[in-house]
Amino acid sequence: MLRRRLAVLATVAAVGVVGVGMPSFSTAAFSARTASTATVQAAVDWTPPQVAMTHPGPTLKGTVALAATASDAETGVKDVVIQHQPVGSSTWTTVCTTTTAPYTCSWATTAVPDGQYDLRARATDNAGYATTSASVRTTVANNVLVVLADPADVVRGTVPLSTTVHSGGTATWTVRVEYTPTGTTSWKSICTNLAAPYTCQWATTGYANAEYDLRAVATSGGATVTSAVVVGVLVDNLAPTVTMTDPGTPLRGTVTLAAVADDAHSGVAQVVVQAAPAGTTTFTELCTVTTAPWSCRYDTTRLVDGTYDLRAVATDVAGNTATSSSVRNRAVDNTVSAVSLEDPGTYLSGRVTLLASASSTAGVTSVTIQRAVAGGTTWTDVCTVTTSPYSCSWDTATVPDGRYDLRAVLVDRTGGVTVSAVVAGRVVDNVPFRAVDVQTANGGGTPGKMDAGDTMTFTYSQQAALGTISPGWNGSAVPVTLRIRDGNLLNLGNKGDTIDVQRTGSVVNLGSVNLREDYVKSSKTATFTATMTGGTVTAPDGTVRTTVTITLGALASGGGTRTVTTAAAMVWTPSGSVTDLLGLPCSTAPVTELGALDREF
Repeated sequence: MLRRRLAVLATVAAVGVVGVGMPSFSTAAFSARTASTATVQAAVDWTPPQVAMTHPGPTLKGTVALAATASDAETGVKDVVIQHQPVGSSTWTTVCTTTTAPYTCSWATTAVPDGQYDLRARATDNAGYATTSASVRTTVANNVLVVLADPADVVRGTVPLSTTVHSGGTATWTVRVEYTPTGTTSWKSICTNLAAPYTCQWATTGYANAEYDLRAVATSGGATVTSAVVVGVLVDNLAPTVTMTDPGTPLRGTVTLAAVADDAHSGVAQVVVQAAPAGTTTFTELCTVTTAPWSCRYDTTRLVDGTYDLRAVATDVAGNTATSSSVRNRAVDNTVSAVSLEDPGTYLSGRVTLLASASSTAGVTSVTIQRAVAGGTTWTDVCTVTTSPYSCSWDTATVPDGRYDLRAVLVDRTGGVTVSAVVAGRVVDNVPFRAVDVQTANGGGTPGKMDAGDTMTFTYSQQAALGTISPGWNGSAVPVTLRIRDGNLLNLGNKGDTIDVQRTGSVVNLGSVNLREDYVKSSKTATFTATMTGGTVTAPDGTVRTTVTITLGALASGGGTRTVTTAAAMVWTPSGSVTDLLGLPCSTAPVTELGALDREF
C-alpha cells in the first residue's frame, strides 16, 4: 500500500511528451489533447483487485487446504500468493502462488513449529496492481499445544484469563496460570488446578503497577506442556492526576478550557472538561480531548449566563479515572462586548489571514487587529474591519523576522472598547529555505505497521547542502538508525509517537516527525536498521528540491509496535543545522504532511 497516491499531471508540448515511470496506481498511458492532433486515451485499469483470505478453522494439524477468493473486473487476476506469519513476528512466508481460480493450495503444517499463525492472501491483477487481504488467525497444533489468550496490553481490576489445550486427546489436563515481572524468571501462580474450559479471574489490584509476563502450564499424568509467554502485560490500577486550569472570569464568546493531566503507567487516554451551576453537583460535559495538550475551544454562548464550577475528569488507557478539584464561581457573561483573536499558528510566513471573533449587545462599530514585538507595549495596527467576518490579510514580509504578539480591539456603538487576550510569541519566519512535505509509503508489509521496506521521504523547498544533513554525506545510500519513541516519553501523549534518525559516529540533522498516532506501546522506544538516500524532485515552478528517503530494515531493538488503523497527518519539525547551497539555514517551522488524510506506513 502506498502511503499517498499522488496524481501527476503530464504536460504535453508541441515538441514532445514527458514520460512518467511506473505509477503507483495505474499502468495506463495518458496523453493530453492540444489544439492540433493529439488524442486522449482512457485508462485500461485504474482499480486494484479484491481479495479475501478464507479462514481454515481454529486449529490445524497435518496437511490442510488454504483458500482465498480474488477478483478483478477490469484486467483480471494474474496470481494470488498465500502467506503465513507467526503471531508477533513481522516476517511473512509464502505458502504458495496460484494463478487460477479457485485459489487454493496445501500447507504442510508439520514444517512449522506449533503455535498461533496469521494467514493472508495477496492478489495481483494483469495491470500490475496488488491488494493484500486482512489476515486471519489460526493455531497449528500437531502436538499438544497450550495457548494462553492475551488479556490485553493494559489491564486493571479483575481480568479474565483463558487457556486452550489443543490436540490434548482424551487425556484429562489440569492448567495453572503463572506470572513473573517482565524481564525476570521468578514464576508464581495466579490460578491453579483449572479444569476445562480452563478459565479464571486475575485480581490485579493485589499486584504492583508494572509489566508482567504470563504463561499457562498444563499437566496430565507425567506430561507437562507450557504455553508461549504473553510478554509485557501492563497492570495499571493507579488513577491519573489531573488539575483544571483556571480560565478566568468572566467568560465570554469562545474561550480556551484546559487541564494538566499525567499518568505514570499506561498514559492519559482522554480528559473531559465539565461544568455545573455553582454550588451544585449536576455536571455536564463541555468537551472531550484525546491528545495533549489537554485543551479545547468552547463557545460559552451554549451556556445560560450565570456562575459555574468547572472541573476536569481524566481517564488513562487502563480505564482508571480521576476528577480534579473544581475551579469555582466562574461567571459566563455574554451580554456585553466580547472579542478574541484566533491563533494563526506558531510560525507565520508570507500572507497570513488574521481572524477575530467579536460580538456586542450594543452592536460592533469596528475591530482593529494589532501587532507588537513580543513582550512589548507599542501596538501597531495591522487592519481595521467594520463588518463581519473581522479578518484581514497580513503581509508578514513587511516586518523583520522575529517573535510578535497579536491582539484584537473591539469598539462598540456606545464607544466602549474591549481588548482581546494576547496571542503571544508568534514567530514570523520568511526564510526561503524550508521544509515542504513529509510522506510515508508501505513496502509490502502490514498496512499501518512499521515493517521492513516501508519508507519515509522528506522534501525541502530547495536543494540542500547534503553535508549539512549528515557530515560528509553526498546523497548515496548510507546505513542509519530510525528511532521511534512513545509520545508519553516526550510529554506528547499516547498519540504523539515521534521519529528521528541517527547515524553511528555522526549525526543526521533531519529534525523529528510527530506521527500523531500510537505506533509503540506506552513509554517504549523501538529502533530499526535503515538506509538513507538523497535525491531531487522538480517542483511545478521548475525549482529543484532535495529529497531524503529513509528505507526501513529490520526491527533492531525495543518492541511493542502496534498496527494503526486511524488516519492522521504527520508533522515534521526540521533542523536549523541544514543549509541550502548558498549556506542559508533551513527554517525550523514545522510542516504538516500534504495530501489526503490517511494512516502511515
